[in-house]
Amino acid sequence: MNVKKLTLLAIAGFFMMSFVAVDNIFPSVNLKSLDGKTVNTESFIKDGKVTVISFWATWCSPCKRELDAIADLYPDWQEDYDVELVAITIDNARQLTKVPGIVSSKNWDYTVLADSKQQLQRALSFETIPQTFVLDKNGNIVYSHNGYNPGDEDHLEDIIAKYAK
Repeated sequence: MNVKKLTLLAIAGFFMMSFVAVDNIFPSVNLKSLDGKTVNTESFIKDGKVTVISFWATWCSPCKRELDAIADLYPDWQEDYDVELVAITIDNARQLTKVPGIVSSKNWDYTVLADSKQQLQRALSFETIPQTFVLDKNGNIVYSHNGYNPGDEDHLEDIIAKYAK
């Protein structure tokens, strides 16, 4: 193989590695809290904790089932792994008015934010919810899963435990 081909292969390999690395970094995007305050994702992704990000919507039954299942385990996860869960609704502005009532009635003790313009959803390139990401202590995406089946929360705990060490 000649030097020109080797150089092109090396450059191509470098760019491929760069894209893989970029894909693992959770994007910095401004979201809204339920009380209307702007919150940048960096405020919770680089706090030295394993973070679970769960995208959901008021109209998504599997999303609510997943968050309900995790709610039962969450206090133990916080104690055992010092994990934080951030539930991000993708409801539009009109549907967003239902979110506080649902969160309150279900006693979800999570940070709940709104991505009503789907900026973060687009940045992460997913369409199906529930969509769950696990971020390591440095804010890198180490796990991604969409959909929900009963028992998924047990697998999620295994992932959390692995990265909480």
